[in-house]
Order: sequence, then structure tokens, then C-alpha cells
Amino acid sequence: MTVTAWDEPSGATPRGTLIVLPGRGETAASYQRFGRRLSADAYRVRLVSVELDDLDAARVTVEKLLADEALPGPKVLVGTDSGATLAALLAPELPADAVVLAGLALPDSSGVGSWEEEVEARTACPVHRGVISQDQDFGRGGLNEALPWPSVSLAPSDKPTLLLHGSADPITPVAAALAPYAEAGTVRVRVVNNGRHDVLNDASHRSVAATIVLFLESLKLGSDLPDVVSADWRAAS
Repeated sequence: MTVTAWDEPSGATPRGTLIVLPGRGETAASYQRFGRRLSADAYRVRLVSVELDDLDAARVTVEKLLADEALPGPKVLVGTDSGATLAALLAPELPADAVVLAGLALPDSSGVGSWEEEVEARTACPVHRGVISQDQDFGRGGLNEALPWPSVSLAPSDKPTLLLHGSADPITPVAAALAPYAEAGTVRVRVVNNGRHDVLNDASHRSVAATIVLFLESLKLGSDLPDVVSADWRAAS
């Protein structure tokens, strides 16, 4: 199982590890920008390739990364599309410290027609459109690939969770993605205005990355996610 790595800048003290589970069709090239950005903030990033017909292999690799004492904690699962669904299912079972779910895929999520329609559904970011269009290994038509779960029951785990979803996601409607998590106290829900399905690599990727960093920095302070920056000065006194 292939693992792609991005490390913190030389001399920086690593602040944690992100274990990324990509979605259907995606390759490591899709996450170069994300990996560089989060590693620049001193979080180590490890992207695990996921074959939907061999989820056991992905799980074994994730377990090895979680057990690797050379990787600093907290250790956080980050999933997108089918990878987000897998991360949500693994979260209660594995010793990850937290979970980031971006653009969940559900068994009744919509598919696409042409490659042009798939690009439109995935992202409005012109740079990312160019990346996936020029990537010879990218799985075109990936959003039509059947999920390995004929049905899935998602529920909040006891792990701190950040749920990110685009308000304009045409693959999984935002209401369907948020429904299992909307009332959970352990889940921080953030909807990306006008965001499409590949929310980590969409037009608002900077704001999404900043939201993830804020979540990670709060996690460093405690699993109850205390605010690092507060609108109320009395809360910090």
C-alpha cells in the first residue's frame, strides 16, 4: 500500500500527524497543495492510497501509521469522498485522536455523466481542475464508481470530529451529509459556501485549510476543542 509523505520544514517542531484517505479516482497529485500547506504549519501528512476493493489493506496501513512512534501526535484521520466515509467508519475502532470528514460519499450519492460534468461537480478551482485533468493516473469517472458499502449507517464517534461539506455539492447533498452529525456535541460542523464535492481542493481551499488548522490547534489544547481565538474577551480571562 503506497504512502505519500509531506514533512514539516527543517528545524520546525512537528505538531501532529494527518493520515489522509483520498476519494474515488484521486491520486497523490491531487493532494500536493494540501500536503504542502499543512506540513508548512508543522503537521506531518501521510496519504494512504485506498483501493475500494481492498479496504482491509488500507486499514492495515492506517493502523501501522497510528502505531508508528516516530510520527507525532495527535494523530488525525482525514478523509474525503469515499475516504471520508471510510474514516467515519474506522474512527470508533482505531486509536486516532480525531477525525476530519470532507465531502462524505453515501451509497445514494449522485454520479456524473461526462468528464466535463465530473470536473464541474468536483471543483470550481481552476488550478485544481488543471491538476486532475493533466494527471494521467487520475481515475476519470471515479465518482461513478460504486461504493463498497451497499448501505452505511454513520454516527458520531467519541472522537473530536470536524465535518466539512460544500453547500453546492452535487454528489452528496449537504443536508444528507450533515444529518447524522448535526446535533452531536463532539462534532464541529462547517459548511463551505458554494463549495463543491472536492471541498479540500475547491475554490475555498485556503479557508478550508485554515479551518482544519484551527481545529488541530484546538485539539492540541484538549479533546473538548477549546477556542484558540475567541470573539468574547471574557472567555479568555
